[in-house]
Amino acid sequence: MAEAKTAVANKPIWVDLSSSDAAGARDFYSKLFGWKIEVNPDPQYGGYAMAKLGGKDVAGIGPKQMAEAPSAWTVYISSPNVADGVKKAEAAGGKVIVAPMEVGPQGAMAIIADPSGAAVGLWQSKQMGGAQVMGEANSYGWAELNSRGVDKAKPFYKKLFGWGEKKSPMGQGQQGEYTEFLAGGESIAGGMEMNSMVPAEVPSYWLVYFNVPDVDATTKKAVQLGAKELLEPQEFPGGRFSILSDPQGASFGLLKMQS
Repeated sequence: MAEAKTAVANKPIWVDLSSSDAAGARDFYSKLFGWKIEVNPDPQYGGYAMAKLGGKDVAGIGPKQMAEAPSAWTVYISSPNVADGVKKAEAAGGKVIVAPMEVGPQGAMAIIADPSGAAVGLWQSKQMGGAQVMGEANSYGWAELNSRGVDKAKPFYKKLFGWGEKKSPMGQGQQGEYTEFLAGGESIAGGMEMNSMVPAEVPSYWLVYFNVPDVDATTKKAVQLGAKELLEPQEFPGGRFSILSDPQGASFGLLKMQS
């Protein structure tokens, strides 16, 4: 029996991966993070699998539902009503990528794009209340908007989710500001203008970070398992991080916060 917990509205609640090779992705992440991954046998879930740590849900992995979509991680924000959320998103200048849909008895979902083009999910909990482990080793740690036009995106999230902002300089040798999005006064995600060195064909996107005990060791292990290192392990004011793409091409980050 899944633990019942109240979903906190307007905060990240779940992450999942849509992959061009779901079986390959399951193999990679189970080896990297020690996840036990179980594919749902019910055909209505389309081969969607739950990744678990100690028997608790941490993430989802499934095959891509649209051929043209990239292999990518999606972060879902808890919504009291997905249909209303989508209407608000459109009114605030966003686009609907996946219209509101029921996911069996688990809940309802939609995927929207902000005005800068970054995709984000909405999740309305029913039986499935989101991740049962967050912020611990080998589970979701942080989500970060890398935007081509972050100043267009920030008012959208304020209108849609009521997020506040806390700005700080980017750190040594980097231009611009880093924005922490706030819900109820708590930092729940980050956002920044896309680095000018990123190739022009890369659209705005949300990057999902996973907490690990040792960023350098886990980065090395990921590369040995077939990942590509996009940004080598480095310090930032709150800890250490790296960015990789998995063997199927989905980007993700590794993170260790200073204690």
